[in-house]
Amino acid sequence: MSHIHLRDVAVEFPIYNAASRSIKNRVLNVATGGAIQRRFDGHVVVKGLDNINLDLEDGDRVGLIGHNGSGKTTLLRVLSGIYAPTHGVADIQGDSVSLINIGLGIDPEATGRENIRLRAAMMGMAPHELHARFDEIAEFSGLGDFLEMPFRTYSSGMQLRLAFATSTSIRPAILIMDEWLSTGDEDFKERANKRLHDVVTSTDILVLASHSKELLLQNCNRIVWLEHGKIRMDGSASAVAAQYFGN
Repeated sequence: MSHIHLRDVAVEFPIYNAASRSIKNRVLNVATGGAIQRRFDGHVVVKGLDNINLDLEDGDRVGLIGHNGSGKTTLLRVLSGIYAPTHGVADIQGDSVSLINIGLGIDPEATGRENIRLRAAMMGMAPHELHARFDEIAEFSGLGDFLEMPFRTYSSGMQLRLAFATSTSIRPAILIMDEWLSTGDEDFKERANKRLHDVVTSTDILVLASHSKELLLQNCNRIVWLEHGKIRMDGSASAVAAQYFGN
């Protein structure tokens, strides 16, 4: 059974040479509602997350909303295992795959085929799993003979197609997304949307950060609203979306 339990989770980023930035710090402190703080030892820190308590269980489809700088990306990175909490405990049960940066692990000098292997390894795919899925990934990318060419020779659209095909080839228990992935020409975009829906449907827990009300209501049964690193509201998707976006 997959689950995510966060208890009093905080993530702090230290600011070095803060004394020389005192005026800027005061301005930012007002603008961010106290996200920048001076600790008892005199060090200045930015609190990306502050006292987050969150429980996600099998079947949860959770949207994350909030203004830029509210802590969404920091929370996604905690859930993905990229950041460890500065304070508190993050108990995550189940294999987690992040689609925050689908280009992670890509080597521009390597061929498309080599990059499929690199990206798959970054996602934790076992060699026997990749062997079973390799041909399907290559075919879905639609790159044909270009898979033998260096990644740097690809157009931006071709690069995204390869990264997308590899990143969505796995069926994790927990899927972490920052906005909905959609790329390529109309034909590929249609296939990409169907593939992404299949991944979302098969996962135990989905966490999707988005600025789109329609997208969140289509894919989520619950929304968490972050503000200045804290949870402002956590409830049904329709109730929280009505408060945040308006009716």
